Amino acid sequence: MREDIIIIGGGLAGSEAAWQAATRGAKVTLYEMRPKEGTPAHKTDYLAEIVCSNSLGSNDQFSAPGILKSEMRQLNSLIIQIADKVSVPAGSALAVDRDQFALGVTRALESHPNIRILREEVKGIPDDALCIVATGPLTSPSLSQSLSQLTNSNHLYFFDAIAPIIDADSIRMDKAFRASRYGKGGADYVNCPMDKATYDHFYDALSKADRVQSKEFEKTPYFEGCLPIEVMAERGRQTLLFGPLKPVGLVDPQTGKRPYAALQLRPENRHGSCYNMVGFQTKLTYPEQKRVFRMIPGLEEAEFLRLGSIHRNTFVNSPQLLTDTLQLRSQETTFFAGQLVGVEGYVEAAASGGLAGINAARKLAGLPLTTPPPSTAHGALIHYITTSDPRYFQPINTNFGLFPPLPQTIRDKQEKRRIIQQRAFNEFTEWMTQFGLS
Repeated sequence: MREDIIIIGGGLAGSEAAWQAATRGAKVTLYEMRPKEGTPAHKTDYLAEIVCSNSLGSNDQFSAPGILKSEMRQLNSLIIQIADKVSVPAGSALAVDRDQFALGVTRALESHPNIRILREEVKGIPDDALCIVATGPLTSPSLSQSLSQLTNSNHLYFFDAIAPIIDADSIRMDKAFRASRYGKGGADYVNCPMDKATYDHFYDALSKADRVQSKEFEKTPYFEGCLPIEVMAERGRQTLLFGPLKPVGLVDPQTGKRPYAALQLRPENRHGSCYNMVGFQTKLTYPEQKRVFRMIPGLEEAEFLRLGSIHRNTFVNSPQLLTDTLQLRSQETTFFAGQLVGVEGYVEAAASGGLAGINAARKLAGLPLTTPPPSTAHGALIHYITTSDPRYFQPINTNFGLFPPLPQTIRDKQEKRRIIQQRAFNEFTEWMTQFGLS
């Protein structure tokens, strides 16, 4: 085995992985194919180039993304260090000067004595070294082919078809009801019934709602099994009644009859703290999703933990393939990180890269591997992507629905978030101390 860690991909995940491994004494070789091989999205040769929004999400310490950033600061994250230095005014969000951010990350990695950067494309996964694969949504065709062979092509995907996720506490159960179709499987789903007038009003609003226009490099032909809800609606007013809003096998207990239409919400985690809008993958803009979907009975006050989207993204079926240390089950010398593991968002990608870097360095040194407790932001995210039902797995960003419930019921939302934040901080600190990561 080689004595260095190979990291494939110089985006945010790969950059953070290199930094965390190198600062723990490991020798790292970081491969980035740009500028020899370009991508349709990148414009510079810098590492960690941000190609879309310059916002890294909320910096509020009592928000789920804020908790994740706080934990990354405890780990001396390079991505967050540089972001803090080159931040620009953006209210409570952490936004950056994109060029200065990428330049700062690049210079820090280039100057680290344990990091060697090679500007070459890697076309296959090495089997003679510890390797972290962090190539992101625009993984090259040759490496994608290698990943297909390594992971089984049935577990490798090239686009997201994401439905919104809703905070369970925001669902109006006085209008919705729990049941499975024909009473099979117990009351596993929450059902939002509609009468004909309500359905027609919803259908008309959905048909006229504004949509996101795909960038050229993101354009992907739709598959029949995961059409956007609004594209299904274009096929006729009755189409949704035979698709995601079909009412068959359901009886509304308030009327004793089958509803005209019904949206089913499926539990997104074992805690039952958040629910997925089944079949509601969409290209509607975020404001339109909130406006239109809140027309559905039971969702008038819905708090969306994740909104829907469909776009190009290479990712693996992590629950099927990865351990909670982000190692490939079939090849423990290979780690995955970034959007490849099914996390959404720049900070989430970097956080997963950091954990992969830490564990690769520990494996190289013969130390036990580790994962933060699920009550922390890092741990909650990793727990989701490695324990979800692989049949329904889709990428996600960090949100409060991923955290395990508190032992006591707290109605005040701000107080609840404060307690979750304090619990996460305490347990993350204890974890770092236990494994000598301080």
